[in-house]
Amino acid sequence: MASMNVQAKALPPLRRPNGWRTAGRVLVRKPGRIAGLVIILTFVLMAAFGPLLYPATLPSDAAQIYAPPSLAHPLGTDFQGTDVLAEIITGARFVLLSAFLAAFFTVVFGTVIGLAAGYARGLVDSVLMRITDVFLTVPQFPLLIVLSTVWKFSSPLALGFVLGITSWGGLARAVRSQTLSLRERGFIEAARGLGLSNRHIVTKEIFPNVAPFVVMNLLFATTGSIYSEITLFFLGIVPFSNNNWGVMLNMAFFQSGAMYTTSGLLYLMSPLACIMLVTFGVVLVLDAVDEIFNPRLKGV
Repeated sequence: MASMNVQAKALPPLRRPNGWRTAGRVLVRKPGRIAGLVIILTFVLMAAFGPLLYPATLPSDAAQIYAPPSLAHPLGTDFQGTDVLAEIITGARFVLLSAFLAAFFTVVFGTVIGLAAGYARGLVDSVLMRITDVFLTVPQFPLLIVLSTVWKFSSPLALGFVLGITSWGGLARAVRSQTLSLRERGFIEAARGLGLSNRHIVTKEIFPNVAPFVVMNLLFATTGSIYSEITLFFLGIVPFSNNNWGVMLNMAFFQSGAMYTTSGLLYLMSPLACIMLVTFGVVLVLDAVDEIFNPRLKGV
């Protein structure tokens, strides 16, 4: 019985939110949060199933260049007579999958390195932080340009991995700081007194306390990755081997002259609107996630 009481003290007081019921109440409290979730799910479903239902292989019609919206072409056509909606749907798969993979790699690298450095301290901490400093001091975008000459970003996995390994430094330092603070808390000392392994302490006691911060950064990293990859393709730094929103913007600005004609305005604005909508949806969901993990924000 005594050991059970000590084990209870080893649990952090503010570890987890109260579950799905709490999440549901937080979402319902402000309808805008539900709208954000709907926006994100809509784009995810569009990227997953849209190309199957509305393929981009629709035949181009040179006689309908920059055609206005119609039942046949809801968003009109581009400079080649290709359906713009089909291009948006096809491009969403590459953009969103690359962004999610980049955010995943960013969070994995940053969290693992931050936890290891903060908990181990000493030489391990010094080595890992010096490596982190290198990634923080090298400008990300020039590094991406250099790496693009080595890797041809022909797949979302390749692009997501490169974006991830160039953007984890800030998260690693933040996780390290939180780990250093948590390491001295009473429930961690109690866990050590019970003889629990370092692996158990890090994964079961420390990580649940930094998990809310990691989740928030996962969403931030997703939007940041979208901007980075769109910029790479918009500037023509990487080959146009895949249709995506960045390629559409490049073609609209530099290749087709869409920005100089009112008939091509919809072709120019469609990918911009999609980027803004995804970002807006993430911001709304971030507001909900913040309150779920921090109940003191209730009613704010």
